[in-house]
Amino acid sequence: MASGSVDLALGCDQAGSIRIPSSWCGAVGMKPTHGLVPYTGILGMEGMLDYVGPITANVPDNALLLQIIAGPDDLDYRQRNPQVQPYVESMGRKITGLRIGIMQEGFGHPLGEADVDECVRAAAVRLATLGATVEEVSVPLHTDGVAIWGGVISDSLWQTLWMNGTALNSDGVFSPAFARAMEGWDRQLGRFPPNAQMLLLLGKYLERYRGRYTAKAKNLVRRLRHAYDQALEQYDLLLLPTTIMKAMRNPAGTTAADTELLMTAAFNTILNTCQFDISGHPALSLPCGMRAGLPVGMMLVGRHFHEPTIYRVAHVLEQSGDWRQW
Repeated sequence: MASGSVDLALGCDQAGSIRIPSSWCGAVGMKPTHGLVPYTGILGMEGMLDYVGPITANVPDNALLLQIIAGPDDLDYRQRNPQVQPYVESMGRKITGLRIGIMQEGFGHPLGEADVDECVRAAAVRLATLGATVEEVSVPLHTDGVAIWGGVISDSLWQTLWMNGTALNSDGVFSPAFARAMEGWDRQLGRFPPNAQMLLLLGKYLERYRGRYTAKAKNLVRRLRHAYDQALEQYDLLLLPTTIMKAMRNPAGTTAADTELLMTAAFNTILNTCQFDISGHPALSLPCGMRAGLPVGMMLVGRHFHEPTIYRVAHVLEQSGDWRQW
Protein backbone atom coordinates (compact mmCIF):
# COMPACT_ATOMS: atom_id res chain seq x y z
CA MET A 1 0.00 0.00 0.00
CA ALA A 2 2.54 2.57 1.11
CA SER A 3 4.74 1.62 -1.86
CA GLY A 4 1.83 1.82 -4.32
CA SER A 5 1.95 -1.90 -5.13
CA VAL A 6 -1.77 -2.28 -4.36
CA ASP A 7 -4.64 0.16 -3.99
CA LEU A 8 -6.46 -1.42 -1.05
CA ALA A 9 -5.68 -4.06 1.55
CA LEU A 10 -7.20 -5.80 4.56
CA GLY A 11 -5.52 -6.56 7.84
CA CYS A 12 -6.44 -8.53 10.96
CA ASP A 13 -6.02 -6.94 14.37
CA GLN A 14 -5.90 -8.66 17.77
CA ALA A 15 -3.26 -6.41 19.34
CA GLY A 16 -2.63 -3.74 16.72
CA SER A 17 -1.77 -5.52 13.48
CA ILE A 18 -3.81 -3.15 11.32
CA ARG A 19 -2.67 0.03 13.02
CA ILE A 20 0.97 -0.75 13.79
CA PRO A 21 2.12 -1.43 10.20
CA SER A 22 0.05 1.55 9.07
CA SER A 23 1.83 3.74 11.61
CA TRP A 24 5.27 2.52 10.58
CA CYS A 25 4.62 2.72 6.83
CA GLY A 26 2.67 5.98 6.52
CA ALA A 27 -0.62 4.26 5.65
CA VAL A 28 -4.14 4.69 7.00
CA GLY A 29 -5.41 1.71 9.00
CA MET A 30 -8.83 1.32 10.64
CA LYS A 31 -9.63 -1.21 13.34
CA PRO A 32 -13.41 -0.87 13.29
CA THR A 33 -15.86 -1.32 16.14
CA HIS A 34 -15.92 -4.93 17.28
CA GLY A 35 -18.24 -6.95 15.06
CA LEU A 36 -18.81 -4.25 12.45
CA VAL A 37 -16.96 -6.24 9.79
CA PRO A 38 -17.62 -10.01 9.59
CA TYR A 39 -14.69 -12.23 10.51
CA THR A 40 -16.13 -15.25 8.71
CA GLY A 41 -13.55 -17.63 7.24
CA ILE A 42 -10.54 -16.11 9.04
CA LEU A 43 -8.54 -17.92 11.71
CA GLY A 44 -9.33 -16.13 14.96
CA MET A 45 -7.40 -15.89 18.19
CA GLU A 46 -10.23 -14.98 20.58
CA GLY A 47 -13.72 -13.96 19.54
CA MET A 48 -13.85 -10.78 21.62
CA LEU A 49 -10.69 -9.35 20.06
CA ASP A 50 -10.79 -10.56 16.45
CA TYR A 51 -11.02 -7.76 13.87
CA VAL A 52 -10.56 -7.29 10.14
CA GLY A 53 -10.32 -3.80 8.65
CA PRO A 54 -9.03 -1.67 5.79
CA ILE A 55 -5.48 -0.44 5.21
CA THR A 56 -5.18 2.20 2.49
CA ALA A 57 -3.03 5.04 1.23
CA ASN A 58 -5.56 7.74 2.16
CA VAL A 59 -8.66 8.38 4.24
CA PRO A 60 -11.35 8.40 1.49
CA ASP A 61 -10.22 5.00 0.19
CA ASN A 62 -10.30 3.67 3.75
CA ALA A 63 -13.85 4.89 4.31
CA LEU A 64 -14.95 3.44 0.97
CA LEU A 65 -13.49 0.01 1.67
CA LEU A 66 -15.04 -0.09 5.14
CA GLN A 67 -18.40 0.85 3.62
CA ILE A 68 -18.11 -2.13 1.28
CA ILE A 69 -17.07 -4.77 3.82
CA ALA A 70 -19.08 -3.73 6.89
CA GLY A 71 -22.41 -5.32 7.69
CA PRO A 72 -24.20 -8.29 9.20
CA ASP A 73 -23.30 -11.90 8.50
CA ASP A 74 -25.22 -14.57 10.40
CA LEU A 75 -22.24 -16.92 10.08
CA ASP A 76 -20.12 -14.76 12.42
CA TYR A 77 -20.91 -15.24 16.10
CA ARG A 78 -18.92 -12.08 17.01
CA GLN A 79 -21.52 -9.69 15.66
CA ARG A 80 -24.21 -7.97 17.72
CA ASN A 81 -26.41 -5.71 15.60
CA PRO A 82 -23.63 -3.92 13.68
CA GLN A 83 -24.55 -0.32 12.87
CA VAL A 84 -23.42 0.32 9.31
CA GLN A 85 -23.27 3.93 8.10
CA PRO A 86 -22.36 5.77 4.87
CA TYR A 87 -18.74 6.42 5.82
CA VAL A 88 -17.84 8.13 2.57
CA GLU A 89 -20.40 10.85 3.30
CA SER A 90 -18.40 11.93 6.34
CA MET A 91 -15.73 13.32 4.02
CA GLY A 92 -15.51 17.07 3.49
CA ARG A 93 -17.28 18.22 6.66
CA LYS A 94 -15.66 20.79 8.93
CA ILE A 95 -14.62 19.78 12.43
CA THR A 96 -15.62 23.01 14.15
CA GLY A 97 -17.35 22.17 17.41
CA LEU A 98 -15.86 18.70 17.77
CA ARG A 99 -14.03 17.98 21.03
CA ILE A 100 -10.84 15.92 20.95
CA GLY A 101 -9.11 14.65 24.09
CA ILE A 102 -5.34 14.19 24.05
CA MET A 103 -5.02 11.09 26.22
CA GLN A 104 -2.14 11.71 28.59
CA GLU A 105 -1.41 8.05 29.30
CA GLY A 106 -0.64 7.48 25.62
CA PHE A 107 2.44 9.69 25.85
CA GLY A 108 5.70 9.65 27.77
CA HIS A 109 6.32 5.90 27.87
CA PRO A 110 9.77 5.13 29.36
CA LEU A 111 10.58 3.04 26.27
CA GLY A 112 9.05 5.51 23.83
CA GLU A 113 10.66 8.08 21.56
CA ALA A 114 10.26 11.75 22.40
CA ASP A 115 10.04 12.84 18.76
CA VAL A 116 7.02 10.57 18.26
CA ASP A 117 5.21 12.25 21.14
CA GLU A 118 6.19 15.68 19.84
CA CYS A 119 4.98 14.91 16.33
CA VAL A 120 1.58 13.67 17.50
CA ARG A 121 1.10 16.65 19.79
CA ALA A 122 1.97 18.96 16.89
CA ALA A 123 -0.74 17.27 14.83
CA ALA A 124 -3.18 17.83 17.70
CA VAL A 125 -2.35 21.54 17.62
CA ARG A 126 -2.96 21.46 13.89
CA LEU A 127 -6.44 20.03 14.50
CA ALA A 128 -7.11 22.90 16.90
CA THR A 129 -6.21 25.43 14.21
CA LEU A 130 -8.65 23.62 11.90
CA GLY A 131 -11.53 24.23 14.29
CA ALA A 132 -11.63 21.42 16.84
CA THR A 133 -11.47 21.95 20.58
CA VAL A 134 -8.42 20.02 21.74
CA GLU A 135 -7.74 19.41 25.45
CA GLU A 136 -5.84 17.03 27.70
CA VAL A 137 -7.74 14.10 29.23
CA SER A 138 -6.63 11.32 31.57
CA VAL A 139 -7.67 7.65 31.46
CA PRO A 140 -5.41 6.07 34.12
CA LEU A 141 -6.58 2.51 33.45
CA HIS A 142 -5.19 2.71 29.90
CA THR A 143 -1.74 1.81 31.26
CA ASP A 144 -3.05 -1.34 32.96
CA GLY A 145 -4.98 -2.23 29.82
CA VAL A 146 -1.95 -4.02 28.40
CA ALA A 147 -1.97 -6.50 31.29
CA ILE A 148 -5.74 -6.96 30.96
CA TRP A 149 -5.30 -7.72 27.25
CA GLY A 150 -2.55 -10.21 28.11
CA GLY A 151 -4.88 -12.03 30.48
CA VAL A 152 -7.52 -12.32 27.76
CA ILE A 153 -5.33 -13.51 24.90
CA SER A 154 -2.89 -15.90 26.57
CA ASP A 155 -5.29 -18.69 27.53
CA SER A 156 -7.47 -18.05 24.50
CA LEU A 157 -4.82 -18.25 21.79
CA TRP A 158 -3.52 -21.53 23.16
CA GLN A 159 -7.00 -23.06 23.37
CA THR A 160 -7.97 -21.88 19.87
CA LEU A 161 -4.88 -23.40 18.28
CA TRP A 162 -5.22 -26.56 20.36
CA MET A 163 -8.66 -26.97 18.74
CA ASN A 164 -7.10 -26.35 15.29
CA GLY A 165 -8.89 -23.02 14.99
CA THR A 166 -12.35 -24.21 16.01
CA ALA A 167 -13.73 -21.84 18.63
CA LEU A 168 -15.53 -23.24 21.66
CA ASN A 169 -18.87 -21.99 23.02
CA SER A 170 -19.98 -20.29 19.81
CA ASP A 171 -22.65 -20.89 17.22
CA GLY A 172 -20.63 -19.91 14.18
CA VAL A 173 -20.07 -22.07 11.11
CA PHE A 174 -16.73 -23.89 10.99
CA SER A 175 -14.95 -25.82 8.28
CA PRO A 176 -13.79 -29.39 9.04
CA ALA A 177 -11.41 -29.07 6.08
CA PHE A 178 -9.84 -26.00 7.68
CA ALA A 179 -9.42 -27.82 10.98
CA ARG A 180 -7.71 -30.70 9.14
CA ALA A 181 -5.39 -28.24 7.40
CA MET A 182 -4.43 -26.81 10.80
CA GLU A 183 -3.41 -30.21 12.16
CA GLY A 184 0.25 -30.47 13.01
CA TRP A 185 0.78 -26.79 13.79
CA ASP A 186 2.37 -27.77 17.12
CA ARG A 187 5.09 -29.67 15.22
CA GLN A 188 6.07 -26.47 13.42
CA LEU A 189 6.56 -24.13 16.38
CA GLY A 190 10.01 -23.23 15.09
CA ARG A 191 8.33 -21.31 12.27
CA PHE A 192 6.37 -19.14 14.73
CA PRO A 193 7.84 -15.73 15.62
CA PRO A 194 9.29 -15.49 19.16
CA ASN A 195 6.43 -13.37 20.50
CA ALA A 196 3.83 -15.92 19.33
CA GLN A 197 5.89 -18.74 20.85
CA MET A 198 5.96 -16.88 24.16
CA LEU A 199 2.18 -16.36 24.18
CA LEU A 200 1.63 -20.04 23.41
CA LEU A 201 3.98 -21.11 26.18
CA LEU A 202 2.18 -18.81 28.57
CA GLY A 203 -1.17 -20.20 27.48
CA LYS A 204 0.03 -23.76 28.04
CA TYR A 205 1.36 -22.79 31.48
CA LEU A 206 -1.95 -21.17 32.42
CA GLU A 207 -3.82 -24.43 31.80
CA ARG A 208 -3.00 -25.38 35.40
CA TYR A 209 -5.16 -22.49 36.61
CA ARG A 210 -8.19 -23.62 34.54
CA GLY A 211 -9.26 -20.18 33.32
CA ARG A 212 -8.83 -18.29 36.60
CA TYR A 213 -6.80 -15.44 35.15
CA THR A 214 -8.77 -15.20 31.92
CA ALA A 215 -11.93 -14.84 34.00
CA LYS A 216 -10.38 -12.02 36.01
CA ALA A 217 -9.10 -10.30 32.88
CA LYS A 218 -12.44 -10.49 31.10
CA ASN A 219 -14.19 -8.93 34.08
CA LEU A 220 -11.63 -6.12 34.08
CA VAL A 221 -12.35 -5.51 30.39
CA ARG A 222 -15.72 -4.08 31.42
CA ARG A 223 -13.98 -1.63 33.75
CA LEU A 224 -11.53 -0.60 31.02
CA ARG A 225 -14.30 -0.15 28.46
CA HIS A 226 -16.24 1.99 30.94
CA ALA A 227 -13.17 4.18 31.54
CA TYR A 228 -12.89 4.96 27.82
CA ASP A 229 -16.65 5.47 27.56
CA GLN A 230 -16.52 8.00 30.36
CA ALA A 231 -13.81 9.98 28.56
CA LEU A 232 -15.80 9.74 25.33
CA GLU A 233 -18.81 11.26 27.06
CA GLN A 234 -16.75 14.45 27.33
CA TYR A 235 -14.96 14.20 23.99
CA ASP A 236 -15.93 13.08 20.50
CA LEU A 237 -12.55 11.40 19.97
CA LEU A 238 -9.44 10.45 21.92
CA LEU A 239 -6.02 11.15 20.39
CA LEU A 240 -2.68 9.48 21.10
CA PRO A 241 0.35 8.01 19.31
CA THR A 242 -0.38 4.75 17.53
CA THR A 243 3.05 3.36 18.33
CA ILE A 244 5.40 4.80 20.93
CA MET A 245 8.35 4.42 18.56
CA LYS A 246 9.14 4.74 14.87
CA ALA A 247 9.83 1.78 12.60
CA MET A 248 12.92 -0.30 13.28
CA ARG A 249 14.88 -2.67 11.07
CA ASN A 250 14.18 -6.38 11.17
CA PRO A 251 17.08 -8.29 12.72
CA ALA A 252 19.28 -9.94 10.11
CA GLY A 253 20.00 -13.13 12.05
CA THR A 254 18.60 -15.54 14.62
CA THR A 255 20.91 -14.94 17.57
CA ALA A 256 19.72 -14.37 21.14
CA ALA A 257 20.24 -10.65 20.61
CA ASP A 258 18.08 -10.74 17.48
CA THR A 259 15.34 -12.59 19.37
CA GLU A 260 15.48 -10.04 22.17
CA LEU A 261 15.14 -7.23 19.63
CA LEU A 262 12.16 -8.95 18.00
CA MET A 263 10.46 -9.41 21.36
CA THR A 264 11.07 -5.77 22.27
CA ALA A 265 9.67 -4.57 18.97
CA ALA A 266 6.66 -6.91 19.11
CA PHE A 267 5.52 -5.96 22.60
CA ASN A 268 6.56 -2.30 22.79
CA THR A 269 4.57 -1.53 19.67
CA ILE A 270 1.26 -2.67 21.19
CA LEU A 271 1.41 -0.49 24.32
CA ASN A 272 -1.18 1.96 22.94
CA THR A 273 -3.11 -0.33 20.61
CA CYS A 274 -4.06 -3.63 22.28
CA GLN A 275 -6.40 -1.98 24.82
CA PHE A 276 -8.88 -1.04 22.10
CA ASP A 277 -8.99 -4.62 20.83
CA ILE A 278 -10.56 -5.74 24.10
CA SER A 279 -12.64 -2.58 24.64
CA GLY A 280 -14.15 -2.80 21.16
CA HIS A 281 -13.78 0.90 20.31
CA PRO A 282 -12.96 1.89 16.72
CA ALA A 283 -9.42 3.19 16.29
CA LEU A 284 -7.70 4.55 13.20
CA SER A 285 -3.99 5.17 12.61
CA LEU A 286 -3.24 8.18 10.44
CA PRO A 287 0.19 9.46 9.35
CA CYS A 288 0.81 12.82 11.00
CA GLY A 289 4.42 13.66 10.20
CA MET A 290 7.96 12.49 9.58
CA ARG A 291 10.74 12.29 12.13
CA ALA A 292 14.28 11.12 11.34
CA GLY A 293 13.03 10.23 7.86
CA LEU A 294 10.35 7.84 9.16
CA PRO A 295 6.54 8.16 9.38
CA VAL A 296 4.77 8.77 12.68
CA GLY A 297 1.22 7.53 13.24
CA MET A 298 -1.49 9.26 15.24
CA MET A 299 -4.41 7.21 16.56
CA LEU A 300 -7.97 8.52 16.75
CA VAL A 301 -10.36 6.54 18.95
CA GLY A 302 -14.14 6.99 18.91
CA ARG A 303 -17.32 5.72 20.50
CA HIS A 304 -18.64 2.36 19.35
CA PHE A 305 -19.90 2.60 15.75
CA HIS A 306 -18.79 6.25 15.46
CA GLU A 307 -16.38 5.59 12.59
CA PRO A 308 -17.87 8.55 10.64
CA THR A 309 -16.56 10.98 13.27
CA ILE A 310 -13.10 9.44 13.04
CA TYR A 311 -13.09 9.69 9.25
CA ARG A 312 -14.38 13.27 9.38
CA VAL A 313 -11.48 14.43 11.56
CA ALA A 314 -8.88 12.29 9.79
CA HIS A 315 -9.90 13.60 6.38
CA VAL A 316 -9.75 17.24 7.47
CA LEU A 317 -6.24 16.70 8.82
CA GLU A 318 -5.17 14.83 5.70
CA GLN A 319 -6.46 17.63 3.48
CA SER A 320 -4.65 20.33 5.47
CA GLY A 321 -1.28 19.62 3.86
CA ASP A 322 1.35 17.03 2.99
CA TRP A 323 2.07 15.17 6.23
CA ARG A 324 5.52 14.26 4.89
CA GLN A 325 6.46 17.92 5.30
CA TRP A 326 5.16 18.29 8.87
